[in-house]
Amino acid sequence: MTQLDRVTKPKTKRAKRFIEKRDPKLLENTKNAMLIKGGNTSETVTEALKNIYSLKKPNAVLYKKKNITRPFEDQTSVEFFSKKSDCSLFMFGSHNKKRPHNLIIGRMFDYHILDMIELGIEKFHGLSDFKNSKSAEGSKPMLVFAGDLFELDNNHKRLKNLLIDFFRGPTVSNIRLGGLEIVLHFTALAGKIFMRSYKVLMKKSGCRIPRIELEEMGPSFDFVLKRTHLASDDLYKKSLQQPKSLKAKKKKNLSRDVFGTSYGRIHMEKQDLAKLQTRKMKGLKRKGAKVPAAAPAAAVEEEDQAGSNPKSARVE
Repeated sequence: MTQLDRVTKPKTKRAKRFIEKRDPKLLENTKNAMLIKGGNTSETVTEALKNIYSLKKPNAVLYKKKNITRPFEDQTSVEFFSKKSDCSLFMFGSHNKKRPHNLIIGRMFDYHILDMIELGIEKFHGLSDFKNSKSAEGSKPMLVFAGDLFELDNNHKRLKNLLIDFFRGPTVSNIRLGGLEIVLHFTALAGKIFMRSYKVLMKKSGCRIPRIELEEMGPSFDFVLKRTHLASDDLYKKSLQQPKSLKAKKKKNLSRDVFGTSYGRIHMEKQDLAKLQTRKMKGLKRKGAKVPAAAPAAAVEEEDQAGSNPKSARVE
């Protein structure tokens, strides 16, 4: 058992806050990424790690010292760094004759490697190669994916999901229009993955909504997909499970139309309208039909008058 695995009682308030921060939560913290240099790296790989660290700050940790490890052969060192720095995402850079300018991107589940994909850098342009203004630190990027391979091929599907997990940033409920500063565009074409970074420029348009222009700011990559280490379907499904308390309860008797309008259905007993209480008014009162006592005599008198006056005779 390593020192990190021991369960110790905190002696200070600072240590208590540190342990509570790493405890399991219903709503997990923002995923941090660690960027690790291998035992042998090239200048291209070193600059690539620094540029990606600039995009990920402040939710990233950059290890500047060399670490002699091979994640595809031995995963223990990467898992140790993950537990030490509390990072669930990682990027490992290395360079050798067999695999030049190599990047390995992956993620963890319960401090064990879940997915791992190896990408080879064929072409790279850093932030310093584009002489323009850059985005603010901590900006949440907009991600765009183009290419049929991201929907058809299993490896590219998992790579798309991994890239979304790596670059999406913190989960927010609201965002202002001025905060949308970065666009990361990924294109899968002819067996390669092209990554381009753009800064959003908002120009005057004469109306309330600004006119949008994109200006490339770097970094820019041309990747080649190499080795993959993907989790099994059962383990991947287990990593996506959520607590029951977070699942939204289904609302009964509620429906929506194509325009998003909500309609509710109410179940009521059949009403007897005869017993319905209305406003009391004299004109609405029911009066009983009473026949007056002098009615027969009056009728005989009318018949006598009709016989003496033929003009007013009534034909029945």
